[in-house]
Amino acid sequence: MQKSVRYNEGHALYLAFLARKEGTKRGFLSKKAAEASRWHEKWFALYQNVLFYFEGEQSGRPAGMYLLEGCSCERTPAPPRAGAGPGGARDALDKQYYFTVLFGHEGQKPLELRCEEEQDGKEWMEAIHQASYADILIEREVLMQKYIHLVQIVETEKIAANQLRHQLEDQDTEIERLKSEIVALNKTKERMRPYQSNQEDEDPDIKKIKKVQSFMRGWLCRRKWKTIVQDYICSPHAESMRKRNQIVFTMVEAESEYVHQLYILVNGFLRPLRMAASSKKPPISHDDVSSIFLNSETIMFLHEIFHQGLKARLANWPTLILADLFDILLPMLNIYQEFVRNHQYSLQVLANCKQNRDFDKLLKQYEANPACEGRMLETFLTYPMFQIPRYIITLHELLAHTPHEHVERKSLEFAKSKLEELSRVMHDEVSDTENIRKNLAIERMIVEGCDILLDTSQTFIRQGSLIQVPSVERGKLSKVRLGSLSLKKEGERQCFLFTKHFLICTRSSGGKLHLLKTGGVLSLIECTLIEEPDASDDDSKGSGHMFGHLDFKIVVEPPDAAPFTVVLLAPSRQEKAAWMSDISQCMDNIRCNGLMTIVFEENSKVTVPHMIKSDARLHKDDTDICFSKTLNSCKVPQIRYASVERLLERLTDLRFLSIDFLNTFLHTYRIFTTATVVLAKLSDIYKRPFTSIPVRSLELFFATSQNNRGEYLLDGKSPRLCRKFSSPPPLAVSRTSSPVRARKLSLTSPLNSRIGTQDLTTASSSGSPTTSHSPAASPPPHTAILESAPGDRAGMESFPTADATEMSPCRSPSTPRHLRYRQPGGQVADNAHCSVSPASAFAIATAAAGYGSPPGFNNTDRTCDKEFIIRRTATNRVLNVLRHWVSKHAQDFELNNELKMNVLNLLEEVLRDPDLLPQERKATSNILRALSQDDHDDIHLKLEDIIQMTDCPKAECFETLSAMELAEQITLLDHIVFRSIPYEEFLGQGWMKLDKNERTPYIMKTSQQFNDMSNLVASQIMNYADISSRANAIEKWVAVADICRCLHNYNGVLEITSALNRSAIYRLKKTWAKVSKQTKALMDKLQKTVSSEGRFKNLRENLKNCNPPAVPYLGMYLTDLAFIEEGTPNFTEEGLVNFSKMRMISHIIREIRQFQQTFYRINHQSKVTQYLLDKALIIDEDTLYELLLKIEPRLPA
Repeated sequence: MQKSVRYNEGHALYLAFLARKEGTKRGFLSKKAAEASRWHEKWFALYQNVLFYFEGEQSGRPAGMYLLEGCSCERTPAPPRAGAGPGGARDALDKQYYFTVLFGHEGQKPLELRCEEEQDGKEWMEAIHQASYADILIEREVLMQKYIHLVQIVETEKIAANQLRHQLEDQDTEIERLKSEIVALNKTKERMRPYQSNQEDEDPDIKKIKKVQSFMRGWLCRRKWKTIVQDYICSPHAESMRKRNQIVFTMVEAESEYVHQLYILVNGFLRPLRMAASSKKPPISHDDVSSIFLNSETIMFLHEIFHQGLKARLANWPTLILADLFDILLPMLNIYQEFVRNHQYSLQVLANCKQNRDFDKLLKQYEANPACEGRMLETFLTYPMFQIPRYIITLHELLAHTPHEHVERKSLEFAKSKLEELSRVMHDEVSDTENIRKNLAIERMIVEGCDILLDTSQTFIRQGSLIQVPSVERGKLSKVRLGSLSLKKEGERQCFLFTKHFLICTRSSGGKLHLLKTGGVLSLIECTLIEEPDASDDDSKGSGHMFGHLDFKIVVEPPDAAPFTVVLLAPSRQEKAAWMSDISQCMDNIRCNGLMTIVFEENSKVTVPHMIKSDARLHKDDTDICFSKTLNSCKVPQIRYASVERLLERLTDLRFLSIDFLNTFLHTYRIFTTATVVLAKLSDIYKRPFTSIPVRSLELFFATSQNNRGEYLLDGKSPRLCRKFSSPPPLAVSRTSSPVRARKLSLTSPLNSRIGTQDLTTASSSGSPTTSHSPAASPPPHTAILESAPGDRAGMESFPTADATEMSPCRSPSTPRHLRYRQPGGQVADNAHCSVSPASAFAIATAAAGYGSPPGFNNTDRTCDKEFIIRRTATNRVLNVLRHWVSKHAQDFELNNELKMNVLNLLEEVLRDPDLLPQERKATSNILRALSQDDHDDIHLKLEDIIQMTDCPKAECFETLSAMELAEQITLLDHIVFRSIPYEEFLGQGWMKLDKNERTPYIMKTSQQFNDMSNLVASQIMNYADISSRANAIEKWVAVADICRCLHNYNGVLEITSALNRSAIYRLKKTWAKVSKQTKALMDKLQKTVSSEGRFKNLRENLKNCNPPAVPYLGMYLTDLAFIEEGTPNFTEEGLVNFSKMRMISHIIREIRQFQQTFYRINHQSKVTQYLLDKALIIDEDTLYELLLKIEPRLPA
């Protein structure tokens, strides 16, 4: 019987509610008051073993409660009446039924009750007797007596065993003595044998001695065997066997759970959907059902057989032989290859089917089945993906506890090797499905749906919040709306960048996304990226100053609609540079893929896959590299393991540069190399491109057919490839000395639509140190002229050639499709007379051929110069990598001044190149300017600056500060600390090392800020002496936490809720009783939001559905990184870099930096931050507990 019970008010009220509705016994009883003999009529309700009483039958809150466990109930006579009242009244009182409830607790007074009728009283006594669990207590006493009796018997047996042991030891001594006597007697007998030959029989005493000897010999053998067995039980081998058996038992349980999951998948989804597909109005076809579920039913049958075999082996315990079961299972596991290979397509089909409302409604009905436990169909479809790795881990643990001479050792090692081989194949397939899962997650968030996200080649790059500035025709800003536009409310857009498309959405209050009706889905192949406005545009001339040079434009020219312009505003220049860098690189990938298609398909008759296959270094495993089967955004196999040299070689491969590889490399290069090595490789590529690039790569770079040279320029059927390149721009074939308006020539391509611009620039063109070339420079020997159809001349745009070097090349207008390339004299260029080969055109385009040619530069001569092509391409690649490095990883140069100076020297050396093209010169100048800026326009506050602002005239107290002020300033402080963490601190688990304060000072500062804020909340509550003030403080802090949630400061929510859950605050029972129900409900909601259950499932969902700025809980990401670091090594046994691990780390760092780079628009209030950062208000844990005992002392037991 428990002596005390803990409960909270909410629990008691809930039980009282159940007692009123479903109580075992309910009705009015008279309760004797504590004073005198007064009786009060109450309404009683009995629920299980708790008796509640209320003031009336309609009362919602109980007046009291009694715990009936262990009590006894007996009838008592009517108490004597003190006064002589009327006879009728005395008779009525005597007829009433009295009974008393006696409690087993010491010091607790009995409960005296009475009722009007005897039958009612007997029913109450019977109900209270059942609720007291008296029968169970009696049975418990009987069992306890039996237990004591058995314990006494065991003790008696132990004493008897000890006595027998002593007797046996005495007998051992006696046996040894008898042995010596026997030996002596045997010797005497041998000597006397000749004299006793006449004796007929042996002495009876000797026979007895022999019998005793035989008995004792057997006893000694048994005792020795017992000792051997006990020694073995305590041996390491036996311990290993016990662990091995435990692993087998765990494996059987896991297999049973897996079979159950497959059973739900087949019987809860597959078979019902098959029946639905056979109905009159099927919501899904049989083909789609087969495509979604694949061979999951066969997998279920296979594992049911394997599970039965495992259970049969358990019947033969302790002999557990499993190798033959795996020998049977291994040949059939190939069915997993089919499942994994088609898993991506399965998710696609499921996503398409969900667009059917009838199917979606039916699927939600199946998912609501209690057996699914809230899991979706996609979850069950992913379970088979993890089964093979689970078997590998189990076999690894089994082999660790299996001796080398064990009969199963070789068979288990063979099974493990086969499963690892199968797992490598599955790893490639799973990696490929991770991208489609991300795309599907975004697609489900979009209310209208988005079919382009179902494309397997669509790779997610980045997402974030940008502000869309309203625009009118011709891309001019609307001055009328700008003055009254609330950019935060009306113009905020959630943007998603993929390798081929750019999505612009608005987010509703429920977290759902809505694509813009116009310009919601932008195909990058039709886009032109423009950073600075045209100097001749009066309406947009001052936009750079208006928006602080944070805006950039995307000009969209769809083939079947009128062109339009999208103007976007980034939160900071750093964020703008990152967006433009990624967008331009995606456009560059599209352009390179298109040009490779031209070069290797139209001219060499070699397809792009064949081109990759012809270079074994791009796909074939070697001693220093290992590939996966997943392709990156450039359609090249991803690297799984590689040496540092091969990674640097991929970084500088002139044929392609995948943006996902570049982002991963720049995020994680510190793990396996240094910035000096990377910069040295880039410098080497620029200075000695031929010696630094593999010979095979150079051969394939020029692997074109000379017989079909220039064919792609004249194919009138092929649409134009590109219009305006910034990285690189289109090939310029016309240049005149007169200020006549002319056009650029655009390269043609077999692609179905145009490829957009990639802008190397990261700042305004005004003031950029570009080199101007005189219009009077020597003209080329031939001048190209563009003709257009007569009817379309009025719609043609033009620009002044004389000012070409002073304006951004990406601002040049596009070449309309009706333009044709003409040679001087009006003759159309012929294939046989064109001196520009496809490889040369591809190389020049890749090398960022500028808007015009420098003095003395002859296009016709240079295009056939392979050396010039390679040098220009190498320069472009070096500038491209440096642009990403400087714009997206500026902290590398802020913390390493030597690296910064080396990069500056390299860029200055590039500027001195006499053959440098104008666009390359502009890009180099922009990188130099961005690198030379000290603070990167960082005008935001730092925590050190706030701490130094201690000149506040008067320190505010908690009572005078509003919840809104506290929440905003907590959010501001948390985000300042969070955004100050450099990304390199997330590498190597430095926050878990002994020297963590030196290795990760900013992460430790974030942890300290979290603890200080949590301590401040707890200290502020405990500072109040009266209950009402403490309850008001709790309600105010809960309101602050809720405002933090609305501000997307989930770190602040966790700071406050963790403080309220500390033992010193949680045990304030009287204080919490004063807190309102609404506050408690809100507290539960906040705790559920930031709960760590399911790897912070709810918190991740909220972060996914919110628009930045936001402050996530850093511990969630640190847990993810620790899981990756501990589960996977950085290097293989051969010393190769585990680049698959680098990709996973880069993905998490990219998500963290997404929240770091979007700032809050909250004004700093020194009076509030002075209070929040005042460490004098913080009370240590021991003092808090002493205050708890003082203000609410413990109740006696």
